[in-house]
Amino acid sequence: MPSKIVKLTLRVSEDAAAQIAEAARIKGYSSPTAFMRAAIEHELSDRSELSDAEQRIASSFDRLSRDVFRVGRGQQALFALLDTLTKTFLTCVPEPSSDARKQAIARAKERYDLLMKMAGRAMVGEARAAMRDLVDNGAEG
Repeated sequence: MPSKIVKLTLRVSEDAAAQIAEAARIKGYSSPTAFMRAAIEHELSDRSELSDAEQRIASSFDRLSRDVFRVGRGQQALFALLDTLTKTFLTCVPEPSSDARKQAIARAKERYDLLMKMAGRAMVGEARAAMRDLVDNGAEG
């Protein structure tokens, strides 16, 4: 059984009335009243459902969030591995004697420079630029 139709009165400014009439004409409604009915029905309908575009955007954000989380977790694992490796290495390598200390430091600097060059060659793009900045800043200090 169809619901009873009730008459409502709506007062708007002349400018608003002109805008409503123009919008109704542009959008193909039979009258401004039909346009206002459609607008009211649209506002009263369940708008909790997302449009297809909104759903795609939301799923993209979810995917990006998961990817960023994985990258962060991977970085934490790499830093933990590097920390453990460094501690193990420093524990197992004996200190040079006092008379060989200067020569050992000079060799270590050469090995370090070679290591940075090899790491730089292995990197591409933004990572390479970041490594270059680190090496350049280290040379200045």
